[in-house]
Amino acid sequence: MRRRGKSHSRRPVSKRTPSWCKYGPEEVEAFIIKLAKDGVPSSKIGVILRDQYGIPLVKPLTGKSITKILKDSDLAPPIPEDLNNLIVKANRLSIHLSKNKADSVNTHSLELRVSKIRRLIKYYKKEHVLPETWEYKPQTILT
Repeated sequence: MRRRGKSHSRRPVSKRTPSWCKYGPEEVEAFIIKLAKDGVPSSKIGVILRDQYGIPLVKPLTGKSITKILKDSDLAPPIPEDLNNLIVKANRLSIHLSKNKADSVNTHSLELRVSKIRRLIKYYKKEHVLPETWEYKPQTILT
């Protein structure tokens, strides 16, 4: 469960900005803000910057992560992207299980997913990303 992607890809060894990268920090931040205003989530912003613009990592270049840049420009989502994706998947599973009551395999996978959601919420509350009063309500659908 804790492997890295399909191909087990890893980040570049060197965290210095490569000499062949032709963009400056202001340009990279402008790209990130433009893509966020177009509705692209932060995980896809990194992929787009890598594939289309040839920017390997944002943090060594700008000194800030993509999420930090989005927070500074008030474009960050209220719930972290990974938590929101897990909640959406859990809601889809619960809708499936309401129609297919005998599906015991997916009942177990829903329990695993909900426990992962609760662990993430506990972590984000500890790190002050989510407020202490925030609660996970399994019936709400966030799309």
